[in-house]
Amino acid sequence: MKRFGLLILLVAGLSAVAGCSKPATSAPTPKAETTPEEEKLPTHAQAKLQTLKLYIGPEVLDAELALTYDQIRTGMMFRTNIQETDAMLFVFTAPFRVSFWMTNCPESLSAAYIDPDGIIREIHHLEKMDPTSVDAATNNIQYVLEVKDGWFTRHHITTNTLIRTERGSLAQTFMRQQ
Repeated sequence: MKRFGLLILLVAGLSAVAGCSKPATSAPTPKAETTPEEEKLPTHAQAKLQTLKLYIGPEVLDAELALTYDQIRTGMMFRTNIQETDAMLFVFTAPFRVSFWMTNCPESLSAAYIDPDGIIREIHHLEKMDPTSVDAATNNIQYVLEVKDGWFTRHHITTNTLIRTERGSLAQTFMRQQ
């Protein structure tokens, strides 16, 4: 039952405070599902998360996986000295209109908004410490990949690029148990 509650929380309110993301205005997190601790923004960087090899066109990255509510809402906040090889993949339980911001993120990032099929649909610049939301153009985003600012341009990765993992497609990798 706790897991089901967490899934509802993730689907309904994951745009709430995802890694450098902002609270949703259209689908707020239900009050019954949040605690005062969950409503507070993180105050420090999280430890390095579990990684998975991603294949992005001809490029390969070992991306940290933000899978839980706390991992997603903390994301790359407070991290400094982000390297060309640093990446974080935010995995949501269902597609929706994501909204990322850069509160408490001291370095600018680039973010790919990815559909359930693993196709990059949008690439955005996220300006350091900017609390302005960068909303997806559609309700069909299920993954977000954050990398060093300008990474996609430097590596000639554009929209419509397919992302796969060492285990197969993003759906095969993350949605097996659903």
